Amino acid sequence: MSSDRPGEERAPGPLWSEPGTLLEHVSVAVLGIDDHDRICYWGPGAQQLFGYAAADVLSRPAAALFLEPPQDGTRAAERLTERGRALGYWRTRMPALHRDGTLFDCGFRVFPVTGEHGRSVIVGLASRSDELDRVKTNLAFLDALFETCPIGLVMLDEDLRYVHLNQALADMDGIPIQDHIGRPMTDIMITSDGGEYRRLLRAVADEGRPVVSALVGFRTPGHPDRDQVRSVSFFPLSQAVGTRPGLGGLLVDVTDRERAIVEATAARQRLALLDRASTRIGTTLDVNVTARELVDAAVPDFSDASVIEVVEWADEREVFDPAAPLNTRRIASGTSLPPPATELVSGLARVTYPPGSTIHEMIRTGGPVCVPVNDEFMTRNVIHQARIRLLLDSGLTSLLIAPLIARGTVQGIAMFGRSAARPAFTEQDLSLAGELASRAALCLDNARLYSRVQDIALTLQRALLPSALTAGPYVRTAHRYLPGSHISEVGGDWYDAIELPGGQVALVVGDVVGHGVPAAAAMGRLRITAKTLARQNLEPDAVLRELDVCAQEAGIELATCLYIRYDPTTGEARIANAGHPPPLVRQPDGTVDIIDDVLGVPLGVGGFPFRTTGIELQEGATLALYTDGLVEAGGDIGEGIEALRSQLACAAGGLEATAESILASMLPSAPTDDTVIVLAQVSRSSPHPAGASPDHG
Repeated sequence: MSSDRPGEERAPGPLWSEPGTLLEHVSVAVLGIDDHDRICYWGPGAQQLFGYAAADVLSRPAAALFLEPPQDGTRAAERLTERGRALGYWRTRMPALHRDGTLFDCGFRVFPVTGEHGRSVIVGLASRSDELDRVKTNLAFLDALFETCPIGLVMLDEDLRYVHLNQALADMDGIPIQDHIGRPMTDIMITSDGGEYRRLLRAVADEGRPVVSALVGFRTPGHPDRDQVRSVSFFPLSQAVGTRPGLGGLLVDVTDRERAIVEATAARQRLALLDRASTRIGTTLDVNVTARELVDAAVPDFSDASVIEVVEWADEREVFDPAAPLNTRRIASGTSLPPPATELVSGLARVTYPPGSTIHEMIRTGGPVCVPVNDEFMTRNVIHQARIRLLLDSGLTSLLIAPLIARGTVQGIAMFGRSAARPAFTEQDLSLAGELASRAALCLDNARLYSRVQDIALTLQRALLPSALTAGPYVRTAHRYLPGSHISEVGGDWYDAIELPGGQVALVVGDVVGHGVPAAAAMGRLRITAKTLARQNLEPDAVLRELDVCAQEAGIELATCLYIRYDPTTGEARIANAGHPPPLVRQPDGTVDIIDDVLGVPLGVGGFPFRTTGIELQEGATLALYTDGLVEAGGDIGEGIEALRSQLACAAGGLEATAESILASMLPSAPTDDTVIVLAQVSRSSPHPAGASPDHG
């Protein structure tokens, strides 16, 4: 506590302040006076105020604290005790005498207290009058400041929650004072700065670092449609004994002056959202993924909820009939609101909008519309009563609906919703939603077209590839074809087993570089040509030579092919290879050989000869033919071939089980390239008995 002495230099002016709270600077003395007007209690504050130690004044007359003789004829100490006993409580000011002989004006409050044995003691509380006056003046000033100051004043606790604020700030926020108390400041001043404003306040509270005149753009729940800019200054509070830690602040509304900042802030937010959307939307050619990306870009940055629906037209030539119901299929949804908003956006797969709905109006005009969620909206748009209840309970108060238009056709709708905690949609938001919808519509249309092309290519490929291999009585086969991921779903991998006269069998595996319809068509052409050439009983190198000519004539730039003709009467396999991974042979004793001495250039290159080599296959030997998708899954084709070799060497089951085991161990869960494997076990003896399983003995 302060122990200022009369005559000591002080700061000029009627009002002055020191670090800490005002009451810390008022010395309060506690003393007791007995029935004989002698001092019977002397507190530490009394020693500080009067300058006497307790041993110097206890049992001495209280008159020693005052100038004698009194000017009015009554001793000051006697007057204090007499009035205290008579009135029960009395306060006054009178000159008091410090031990150093100086006089100072002192304020007293006295009252009787019954002590031991029923004795009455007068307790006095004394303080310097000038200190009391300063405290009263400062408190009066602060009260007037909070009540009448046009600047917003606020006190926050250490968790940045409102503790105290003035009416000016409440009016600026559009929210009563009592509705502020206990709430985080960021609940009232809602910014879109990625948490920068909160980090600024946290730095003041945690590090004691004041901030002066920082400009902040925001909206408040009390004025949800009004952008504001304030100049804010914050400083840490003292944390003196008995006070709460936190920070104080001054907030000045500079919206009119800083209107350009508000507009620039909103524009930056819109541009940032569009920039994020441009990188998020359309990363794949998958309709559902693209719709999901649009929802993720909008929630929660732009809206509290969003759904994407595609219109179920009978065909692209269908003319929109405003008098007919409109059917849509919901393909993506999301919300940041609590239940039941989640069920509202995701609980319906197909939606029917009655004639005259907002969706009909939007399709007719071709532009986005903004509507409030009210009784009129429910009547026009929602058929099921259960959905009406969900919409009412979801918290959504306004909807923005934008058409997804591509190639002059409404492909679907994008719907965005906001709750009362956010500002309603503006004209700028309509423009932004239109831009988001335009980009998403183009991506969705590309994805739809790609899916259509993929369906065509997949249908073509399935029609061209054999569903089963008929290899005659001397060769048992197991085959697998696995398409790559959805990006390259349809490729040019192909295979075949062709029965030839005399029990001979031709085994073919090939791979056309590329994907989609062109690769599937090229694959089909080569497969049909290879089948025709094989039945002419040509040598394998001659077959590849003719396929090379076919590839060049058809404009097939690059394709690989492995052709093997097996003769069961001699056990010889005649092999020619056009740039394809080499075949493997598993001998009956389990050893595996790689036939890699016959590699030639791929088909379509032209100008290079092919050659044929012959190997003898033992009874029960197994040929393994495959495409590069199987052995390149791990990255290095040489390591992949060795891995396949190891898998064949340790194979213990039949051909079907071996094929399954090889694919399971060598391919990832989502292979990126097409994969073919054909296992052919040869025999030089009589045909299998009728009805015998191709996977046994």
